[in-house]
Amino acid sequence: MKPELPRRQFLRNVALTGGILGLSSLAHGVDTEAASPTSGGAPAAVPDADSFRLAKVKHAMLAMQRRAWEQGTAAQALLELGEAELVVLFAKDAVVNQLKDGRLGLNEGNAPVCDPCVNGEPVLFAAKVTGDAALQQAAERMLEFALFKAPRNRDGIVYHNQIENRIWVDALYMLPPFLAVAGQPAEAMNQIAGCRRILQDPKTKLYSHMWDEDRQDFERKAFWGSGNGWALAGMTRVLRALPETMTAEKAQLVDWIRELVEATLPWRRPDGLFHDVLDDATSFVETNFAQMLAYTLYRGVAGGWMPQSLLATAESLRAAAIGKVDAFGIVQGVCGAPHFNKVGTSTEAQAFYLLMEAARRDGRR
Repeated sequence: MKPELPRRQFLRNVALTGGILGLSSLAHGVDTEAASPTSGGAPAAVPDADSFRLAKVKHAMLAMQRRAWEQGTAAQALLELGEAELVVLFAKDAVVNQLKDGRLGLNEGNAPVCDPCVNGEPVLFAAKVTGDAALQQAAERMLEFALFKAPRNRDGIVYHNQIENRIWVDALYMLPPFLAVAGQPAEAMNQIAGCRRILQDPKTKLYSHMWDEDRQDFERKAFWGSGNGWALAGMTRVLRALPETMTAEKAQLVDWIRELVEATLPWRRPDGLFHDVLDDATSFVETNFAQMLAYTLYRGVAGGWMPQSLLATAESLRAAAIGKVDAFGIVQGVCGAPHFNKVGTSTEAQAFYLLMEAARRDGRR
């Protein structure tokens, strides 16, 4: 069933809390100019190694070409990092590339359905901090598409792309967090529950990549590391965005996140990383899932819904990921763009390094 259309006034006034950082945190962003001379001739403060590395990873991300989900994932990383002006710029360009049907940031083809939605939260944020009515209208059009125009199965679960009628695990990050912050938390939970019901393996508790609704079989049954990372990070964002009154739903999400964390950790390698397909040792060793898992653990420990003991695991995952950052700030050894079928580099890996660092910083305050 499709949810009721929310009132425009409610969306205009939606409180950007939980999934979106409050404005008071924006002053804590990383000073990427710290290594440059000041205009007054005084020497600038030398950044510490973590800040210097973070700035390089961010700059490398900004240099990468981006499609709809990459634009939104990068913007979300900047949002959680506290880079308000960059978030506004990313949001504005997502609107430049908005289709008439409401899909944001779509500069390649007409197929993506869930991917454009990941731009929604940054656009909502940009609308609030700028007061720009055009940005607000763009967010409303994106929400209207997600609620009423997106193709879905008979249970109401949104298909990842047009025509193909498939459910992807990626969607858990792309769609539900936007729904949650845009005043549709119940629908966010409905989408998560539906994807979990379809994609989770009952034995391993890991999530498969793609389900074909027409054939009633998996298009790709593999337990893709990045896919399970999308699931963890997406559920984490929704959990942080749910209203305090939804106590039962919050408890349910905590159970689902913990369940998936416990399912993934046994597949960790001695070097701290994972294989691209978690249970397939013949697949390449991959970096980004470690960052996605670390992000989840940092947020969970800080939020009190993951055991404190897992902070050490998050730190070791982070250390493994840091070891893969090259001299240019590019996170190496990830499931690589543009086809994500071999080792390489990607915007999303750069973004999740930043998300990991933002979550770690917030937990240490």
